[in-house]
Amino acid sequence: MKRYAMLIGGKWVDSVSGDVRELRDPANGDVVGVVPEGGREDARAAIHAAREAFDRGPWRKTSALERGKLLLKLADAITRKAETLSHVEVHGCGKPLAEAQFDVADAANCFEFYGGLATKIHGETMAVPANSLSYVVREPIGVCGQIIPWNYPLLMAAWKLAPALAAGNTCVLKPSEMTPMTALELGELMLEVGFPEGVVNIVTGPGAGCGEEIAESHLVDKIAFTGGTVTGRKIATAAAGNLKKITLELGGKNPNIVFADADFEAAVDGALFGAFANQGEVCSAGSRLLVERSIHDRIVEAMVAKIPRVKLGHGLEPGTKMGPLISAGHRDKVESYVRIGLEEGAKLACGGKRPADPALANGHFLEPTIFVGVKPSMRIAREEIFGPVLSVIPFDSEEEAIAIANDTEYGLAAAVWSRSLARAHRVIRELRAGITWVNTYHPTFNELPWGGYKQSGTGRELGLYGIEQYLETKQVNINLDEAPLGWY
Repeated sequence: MKRYAMLIGGKWVDSVSGDVRELRDPANGDVVGVVPEGGREDARAAIHAAREAFDRGPWRKTSALERGKLLLKLADAITRKAETLSHVEVHGCGKPLAEAQFDVADAANCFEFYGGLATKIHGETMAVPANSLSYVVREPIGVCGQIIPWNYPLLMAAWKLAPALAAGNTCVLKPSEMTPMTALELGELMLEVGFPEGVVNIVTGPGAGCGEEIAESHLVDKIAFTGGTVTGRKIATAAAGNLKKITLELGGKNPNIVFADADFEAAVDGALFGAFANQGEVCSAGSRLLVERSIHDRIVEAMVAKIPRVKLGHGLEPGTKMGPLISAGHRDKVESYVRIGLEEGAKLACGGKRPADPALANGHFLEPTIFVGVKPSMRIAREEIFGPVLSVIPFDSEEEAIAIANDTEYGLAAAVWSRSLARAHRVIRELRAGITWVNTYHPTFNELPWGGYKQSGTGRELGLYGIEQYLETKQVNINLDEAPLGWY
């Protein structure tokens, strides 16, 4: 067990109140860390440190080349510490080790990508109808508040920090109060590689108080949030106080569409992975499986036959394919949706209960759950459950599949399975979602934009689009006529 502190102004500090939070492994309840329980005063101190670092510190004068080199050094440091970070991630949020290892590697890749991109921030010159040298430059926004969720603690920190720092901003990062350990480990590495004091500040505490201060503060120029849509609305409202720039990556109820001509085995595996990777605690999870009616029963039978291969257990146990949910309270919420589905008339093809294995009794485990007989109007087909619950919905035509897929307030992700590339292109073109796949599910690339339509958020992360979210645009006009204007 490790006792952590918050990173504010380049120093490791406890909370002003002195309060702490015990962090427990969701797989067995063991205490794995202790962190400060920060509040408004702690967030305020972090904001002031970031403001000072941006307005008067050396960061404003640090060249893009030097910023990029620091990010590349950080990527190397993450890679060197990958084993430790992976284990901390497993203990923190419960995911299997293989998934944690992938996340750590991807976080390093994210810092590497933006390290290279730091020197590729371009302006432009413009021909104007005057004797003027006119050009456009891109500048950092300023102090960026960044609030991240518990399902991908280290990776979400990388997604937020890397583009912001590459662009020259300073940051106040608030990880989820349930999973702050890898973000704090990352803070240690940032100091180690030489980031100046106050450039990155990490505060730990709940959204109430700590997060609210970041969203409301007029000293914060931008807010970036990943999490639920309800909280996203609250943050957008708070940010309106000083018209902060905002990036919101919110919820999803994502359709995974399987046509009868799809590669059957690939579609079965893709449906299971889309729904149950990371215990289904993924905003882009394929939680609605739309299957052409002629293969519906066969697909369901094949998925159910593979469920015994989804071994539940502690993430560090060999062979574990699915870990626990993040907390007892969250498992209760997911179980309530199982009851709702049954009350609405859907039928369980498998799962829906806690595992009988006594070795798992102290963890927040729930069996992978598949519902059939689901109608698009049911709550389990419309509301984000954020757990290992898959709703299977039949369709009869391409047009019906598109209509069902788009009949949602969300628009984050979607996938199509078909051997016909013409059909795949037709359907993808009609889907109202920001992230789409054909004959695969879940791959994410640092080089490409991530974000959704409708109530799945605003703005984009990753790729060139991600760094755009952290830049202001300034026009500069230099009059080349030295004579007086002569207007008066």
